[in-house]
Formats: sequence, structure tokens, C-alpha cells
Amino acid sequence: MRNEAAANRALELYADTVRRVCFIHLKNRADTEDVFQEVFLKYLLHDRKFESDAHEKAWLIRVAVNACKDVIKSFFRKKVTLSETLAAEPFDLRERESEVLSAVLALPEKYRDVIYLRYYEGYSAVEIAKTLGKNGNTIYTWLDRAKKQLKEALGGETLGE
Repeated sequence: MRNEAAANRALELYADTVRRVCFIHLKNRADTEDVFQEVFLKYLLHDRKFESDAHEKAWLIRVAVNACKDVIKSFFRKKVTLSETLAAEPFDLRERESEVLSAVLALPEKYRDVIYLRYYEGYSAVEIAKTLGKNGNTIYTWLDRAKKQLKEALGGETLGE
């Protein structure tokens, strides 16, 4: 396990790089921060010595990329469901997951956040309102608008509840 001085040094040198790598993959601040913390926790627990600063940086980037991929994989396999009509049509699931991810990430941040909290984390609109400090009716409106934008972006198909 690394000491506090080593952790602080790594944070000073590599925090911006790791955060950018995470955001490029996840395009969501909350997920980016979660993965960022996970990466530096792994760094703290990693007890092997690095050959150089470049090796250390490369290791952190690789851990960040892998952690982002894990989030993306679990993100869809556990939470995204396609409509019954879509499920009846033949298609490549990975291609479709990529389309859904792109559509969600293209939403304005406030809509992306409520969609994420509702469909991927399973929070109710009331819980989302408390979490975001918004009125419950605002959350219902944002969810409705986000679903309409997703439906349009996905060619008429929607996320199932």
C-alpha cells in the first residue's frame, strides 16, 4: 500500500489526465468522479513499484480505461431494456447498445442525469428530486422531455420501464 505522500504526488501529476480519460469514455460527471476515485483507490492499494513516471502514468490510464469499460458494460447489460417491438426485430445488440448510449449522452446534462438516475440506478422521480434539490414536477417534466428526445433520436423506439 502506498503512503499519503505518494498518493498526493500522483494526484498532483495525473489527476487531470485520469479525469479527462474517464470523461471522454463516460461523458457523465457523476460516473467520471466515481471511476476517478476508484482508479486512485486502486493506485493506493497497488504495492508494486513502477519503473518510471511514464510507466506509472500509463498504468493509471490503463486502469481508468478498464474501469470505464466496466461501467459502460454493466450500464447496459443490467439496466437498459428495449421495447417489445424492437426486441422482436433482428439486430446486433452491441450496435444497438452503442446507439442508445450515444443518444443518452447527446441529451442535455439535466435530462441525461435524470435518465441515468431513473433507468440505470432505479431511483423514483421523488428520490431524484430530493437528490438534485428540484421540485418533483420538474423531474417528471424532464423525464418526459428526455424520453421524447430519446424516442426521436432512436427512430421511434423508447427505453422500457
